[in-house]
Amino acid sequence: MFCFLLSTLPQVYEAYRNGKVEEAMSFGFLLFLFSGDLSSLIGCILTSQLPIQIVTVVFYIFTDLMLISQFLYYKIKNNSSKKRPMLKWLCFLWCGASTVALLILPKFITDNNTSANTESASNSVEISGYACGYVASIFYLSSRFPQLYKNFKRQSTEGTSYMLFALAMMGNGTYGLSVIVVLPALAGSKQTFILKHLAWLIGSLGVLLLDFFVTAQFIIYRKNRSAKTSKKMNVPEVEPLLCEEEELSTF
Repeated sequence: MFCFLLSTLPQVYEAYRNGKVEEAMSFGFLLFLFSGDLSSLIGCILTSQLPIQIVTVVFYIFTDLMLISQFLYYKIKNNSSKKRPMLKWLCFLWCGASTVALLILPKFITDNNTSANTESASNSVEISGYACGYVASIFYLSSRFPQLYKNFKRQSTEGTSYMLFALAMMGNGTYGLSVIVVLPALAGSKQTFILKHLAWLIGSLGVLLLDFFVTAQFIIYRKNRSAKTSKKMNVPEVEPLLCEEEELSTF
């Protein structure tokens, strides 16, 4: 949970420092990430997951809003020559609507959950929660593909912070490991425990696997960038010498 809480902050700083986040980050990556966190929040509340898990998802949603707001802000700022007032208003409306929905949704879900007195109603609510968990896993897995394609298209990872993916890998790896390690000490049904956490395990371990491909892109494109810079440094200064020879010949 500590890794999850810190994972998006390096990217927020990198976007602020670079100022060209719209060139580096894929908007599809951010949109899928936000959709996955929102679905995960609904699923966590409906299935009564651990409170620390709910708090982490809420924090993640706020950081997602920060990343999306940065993306839209720098897109507007860097394209200031093209006047797009509608895009600016859409940015404000997006942040406002998302914040309001984030504040209202948990209370709405909790009220519906407590008002469901019958066993069949509570079962249907729990099934809906697990369905949201699987939807969140699909969003999480889908989020990496737009960023992988963006990096491949640019042949670069400049403008993105590797700590975003490294901390996410550590968080997903330790979360999956914690579920596996606790199995021998369980007194109840191990199969029921796995099924209860299966949706979030699929999302965590699947994203962990895809983040290895992102790591490979960081390594490959960093080598390409260092090779290009070394070539530029090793280029001999031919033009000034030729100019000097021509000046001497004229004398």
